Amino acid sequence: MNFKEQGQGPAVVLIHGLFGSLDNLGLLARALGEQCRVISVDLRNHGTSFHSDEMSYPQQAADVLALLDALALDQVSLIGHSMGGKVAMQLAKQAPTRVGKLVVADIAPVTYPHARHQNVFAGLNATLRQPVQSRSEAEALLAQYVEIPGVRQFLLKSFAKGESGWGWRFNVPALERNYANIMGWPDDQTRFEGPALFIKGGDSDYMQPPHTETVMAQFPAAKARVIAGTGHWLHAEKPVLFNKLVVDFLSTGG
Repeated sequence: MNFKEQGQGPAVVLIHGLFGSLDNLGLLARALGEQCRVISVDLRNHGTSFHSDEMSYPQQAADVLALLDALALDQVSLIGHSMGGKVAMQLAKQAPTRVGKLVVADIAPVTYPHARHQNVFAGLNATLRQPVQSRSEAEALLAQYVEIPGVRQFLLKSFAKGESGWGWRFNVPALERNYANIMGWPDDQTRFEGPALFIKGGDSDYMQPPHTETVMAQFPAAKARVIAGTGHWLHAEKPVLFNKLVVDFLSTGG
């Protein structure tokens, strides 16, 4: 599993979301690096981490746990956005003694509808059906399926030139095959009793009022904060406020 470290102090692990990489939470990493040892990871099938045909949340949590073992870290704080938030929640349940505090950004421990990213996969597959020689060519193909420029630019952060030419760092076929797992949630019965903070984007539809009871059933010590005027990418849209909420929670318990 590929990772990057910065700073010194209590260990904090940052986990990106679907189609992302370890740089996605870079603004938070820099803020936390002033007082923490920050470990940013590339999940399997993302960034420069290994590719795999399998991608369940227990497996992804086990990947992160193996990294903690390799780094001899007995306990860390976990911060995850979107799919990364689900990985963080799963790890907190699988190995609760290894997680001091948990921060989940704009995702709930529930199964989501399986149609949220159909246009994205259509665009990505379009780039795989023909040779693409540049990032601008890839964007032109994506634009036929993905209307929002910001989404295209986010995806293109993982489009790079390698030894065999231009291509996606994330494993498109594996992500598509495992999409039901990614949008699902494997375990709504076990609990993590430790301190947890759930931060919602005020304009995002990923966390809804009915999810509150579900969150509390699985994370009974959870607290919630809402950042008004932000969508799903709350950490990028209002980074100063998002970073302050995280730093305050980690340093004082929120």
